[in-house]
Amino acid sequence: MTWIKTIPPNAAQGTLRGAYERLSGIFPSEYNDPVKALLNSDGSADSIVASHSLFPNVMEPMFKALAELMSPELPLSRRHHEMINTVVSATNRCHY
Repeated sequence: MTWIKTIPPNAAQGTLRGAYERLSGIFPSEYNDPVKALLNSDGSADSIVASHSLFPNVMEPMFKALAELMSPELPLSRRHHEMINTVVSATNRCHY
């Protein structure tokens, strides 16, 4: 859960809504389904993309670049991505 205000896709308007729509589906298919253990009681899930929702002009190019780095043609799998994320978060004492 983020400590900053976020705007989820279903509440987005204007530029942010367009950014969410253009970012939808650009990540590898293995990222389409939420991790059940991380779902909130209302069925929603925290989103690293939504944590950038206050800056849609920055959010879109940043996540497009990230999607390219996560391309299935590259040698790292989702499992590798998650291990890297876990180590970086733990090192930074970030529980998100």
